[in-house]
Amino acid sequence: MTTPAKNEREVRTISAELRAMPAADGKPAKICGHAANFNSMSQDLGGFTERIAPGAFAKTLLDADVRALWNHDANIVLGRNKSGTLRMVEDSIGLYYECDTPDTQMVRDMVVSPIMRGDVTQCSFGFYTIKDSWENIGGQVVRTLLEVELLDVSPVTYPAYNSTDVAMRSAQTVSKQTKEHCGYATEILRKRLDLSV
Repeated sequence: MTTPAKNEREVRTISAELRAMPAADGKPAKICGHAANFNSMSQDLGGFTERIAPGAFAKTLLDADVRALWNHDANIVLGRNKSGTLRMVEDSIGLYYECDTPDTQMVRDMVVSPIMRGDVTQCSFGFYTIKDSWENIGGQVVRTLLEVELLDVSPVTYPAYNSTDVAMRSAQTVSKQTKEHCGYATEILRKRLDLSV
């Protein structure tokens, strides 16, 4: 089992409704969707699955400086909550966001158009874990994110939860760091959850 290292940036991707609304009255196009869904189980993340508890984003939404990025690329900033171009709220489904995109040809061609065509349909969020819990449910280790520090929300081409090359390299990196830096924590966790090694 792989457990995320403390103070390590994590990224999760979900399949959810993602829409781009065309520009109207000279205003830029708007992207909206859910970057996270509450109480929805992830795929296997390396020996455990994960879900997000309602309220996990409540504190971070009060003061975090969050960006909307394209595919988590800090070079392609679509919006920012501190500037008012990104708005986020926890609703009954999860973390909902709306982003007023920059009115540039590159964003229209490479971001808005693929979303409107249905080529890009998934969202993701980058975060640091502040508080989580672990439990054994029917022989499966389940991590619940109780509180996170939100870094970004992103429309994404490929979901991190599926077995893409990027996700596999990311999982391998996490696994290596876990073994090197906190392998003992994994053993303690296994004993606490009464799992066999």
